[in-house]
Amino acid sequence: MNKLTERVFGSMPWCQFTTQDVATLFPRSEDRRYGLVKRAIANGEIVHVRRGLYCLAPKYQKRSMNLYALAQHVYGPSYVSLESALSWHGWIPEAVHAVTSASFKKSKEFETPLGIFSYDRVPQGVFYTEVERLVDASGNVFLMASPLKALVDYVYARKKDWAGIEPIIGSLRVEPEEFEPVTRDTLGALIGNYSNSRVTRFLEGVKKDLSL
Repeated sequence: MNKLTERVFGSMPWCQFTTQDVATLFPRSEDRRYGLVKRAIANGEIVHVRRGLYCLAPKYQKRSMNLYALAQHVYGPSYVSLESALSWHGWIPEAVHAVTSASFKKSKEFETPLGIFSYDRVPQGVFYTEVERLVDASGNVFLMASPLKALVDYVYARKKDWAGIEPIIGSLRVEPEEFEPVTRDTLGALIGNYSNSRVTRFLEGVKKDLSL
């Protein structure tokens, strides 16, 4: 096992780590750090996810990798939203082949050895309104939009002119009963959090359709 792989495995709580983490583990020589990283990648012991971000290869991971948790490190601040969140909540039947997230920075997409990570800029008042901090069975922490917030982000990012739930049922095949837990308070919090006219029209339409 490469010295870097050994040190990361023994001292880091997660399988992902950064260039700064490597500098903390090996503070004296930048050339040595570069050589250790290069050899570990060549040996298949670590994966270069993107500039400055790495991950231990699966056989060296103490806990399994969660791509939703990794997404925050690939590009942040961000939270899982849009198609990925709708799929995770079981609102849409289709499999999602990229991890989709919302960010308040500019939109970007990263093709990595671990998959595609897509980020859409979604301006809003309070970025984490209706976003839940979740922990999986391996202890990985990730941020997940509520189903309705994921829909709002989808309407904004995909430029949908929707005025209620009917086009969602037809276009995304969301079942009408999924909207039953939606409350007036949730709608009010989201309406006040976005200034985009399409989003406001959509949420007011949902409010009317649900008689809230």
